[in-house]
Amino acid sequence: MAITQDTSLIRRTPAPEVLRVLPPDFVQRNQVVPLEVCDGTLLIAVATAGNQRLLDDVRLLSGFEVEELVADTDEIAEKIAECYQVTVEKMIEDFDSSPNGLVDPKNLHDIEVMANEPTVVNLVNLILSTALRERASDVHLLPFENSLQLRYRIDGLLQEKPPPPKPLHAALVSRIKIMADMNIAERFIPQDGHIQINHRGARVDIRVGTMPNIHGESVVMRLLVKDERLLNPRELGLDEERAALLERLVEKPHGLFLATGPTGSGKTTTLYSILQGIYVPEKKIVTIEDPVEYELAGVSQIPVRPSRGFTFATGLRAILRQDPDVIMVGEIRDAETAEIAIRAALTGHQVFSTLHTNDAPSAVTRLIDMGIEPFLISSSLEGVLAQRLVRRICPNCKRPAPVSEAVRSKLELLSSHPLEGEFFEGTGCDNCRSGYRGRLGIFELLAVNAAMREMILNKRSAAELKSVVSRSMITMQQDALRKATRGQTTLEEIVRVCASDSQE
Repeated sequence: MAITQDTSLIRRTPAPEVLRVLPPDFVQRNQVVPLEVCDGTLLIAVATAGNQRLLDDVRLLSGFEVEELVADTDEIAEKIAECYQVTVEKMIEDFDSSPNGLVDPKNLHDIEVMANEPTVVNLVNLILSTALRERASDVHLLPFENSLQLRYRIDGLLQEKPPPPKPLHAALVSRIKIMADMNIAERFIPQDGHIQINHRGARVDIRVGTMPNIHGESVVMRLLVKDERLLNPRELGLDEERAALLERLVEKPHGLFLATGPTGSGKTTTLYSILQGIYVPEKKIVTIEDPVEYELAGVSQIPVRPSRGFTFATGLRAILRQDPDVIMVGEIRDAETAEIAIRAALTGHQVFSTLHTNDAPSAVTRLIDMGIEPFLISSSLEGVLAQRLVRRICPNCKRPAPVSEAVRSKLELLSSHPLEGEFFEGTGCDNCRSGYRGRLGIFELLAVNAAMREMILNKRSAAELKSVVSRSMITMQQDALRKATRGQTTLEEIVRVCASDSQE
């Protein structure tokens, strides 16, 4: 028996007659993939070599000698799903139609035993691999009185999937906790954990959070593909003119630059892209984040640990003693962090951070509301990039679309200019299933000039600031409409993402 090492099953496609050599239920139960038959020997993919009982069973069922190929566990599960049409939905159907039914475990020992059952292990693996294959950013498992809810967040919106049976809830949660090195005995307080897996040759970090509710624990898993290439601002959706302005702003030797927007609007990704663009070995770049989402080559990245008293403010003070040239603060959450960041910008450092505001001018009033003196903001702030994410129309099924009166009336609140041009929609295809595939940013870039510094010193309101700067700045709503006329997104997306701002 020969053992072959292999890192990828992606390029291997077993012939149909080879797949019929072993029964599908045996393949699924033992997580083994028949790959090819050559000279009376069956090559199989397994996660762990040398399981003599498994090899004997394969010989007995197939009638061939056996050669093993060692592969990644997740790739084996994905290859089985691909070759045998094993899906989460199919596994759930099998559970529901099982003549033995499901036993809802009542004590911790039973839960732990069931969490390690191959069926539960395989179901969790399949839920994760399916989420990654469908480009989900988050997986949500939420219990109700008589049911579970399974949802994937794809391109920013939650999509409901057929849920596992309710009796499996405790076992599924415990299996996820075991993978995330969490305490499975503690079910009444929130917990955080971390899982690292490989998927199609890429490293994936999964941040796990559990939260008790009245019907058990809910689970959210955030999926971060660590090896994905960071996009530059132009690829993120910034037009050529504003991308050039952004480059000029972030290349200044000192000052504060902010990215603003709601949670999940891509602020941190934008700052990572900027840091990647300005990095040279002659600069020391240090970040403090909660948590570190992507690893940047040549950049010293520090995670905050509030449970140990290591917050953004305390970490930022320590960073200033490390002789940095460029500092990124994951988020300005309080006056202490804001003041330290601003004073660092005034003492010769480039400082980047994020704030939660709806538009660029509101960043100024947000800092003032935190208690920061206007003269400090006026002296340090160089620029603000406000952004949102909209879904991109699938290029495979894009077609011209009429504008409904309901959408037209809502869009009139966003722009004083009449709605002109041709607009598009996606009809839904095998490539996207929803008419959308991927997302792009809509932006509002504010460069602070002398006139605006004077307005900040005089404590002008956000509305006054916005009325002045909007004359020379492309607003987020205008940028969104431009992208719609270019066929990049739909008017419905613009209404969904931007309409609430116009009503404030």
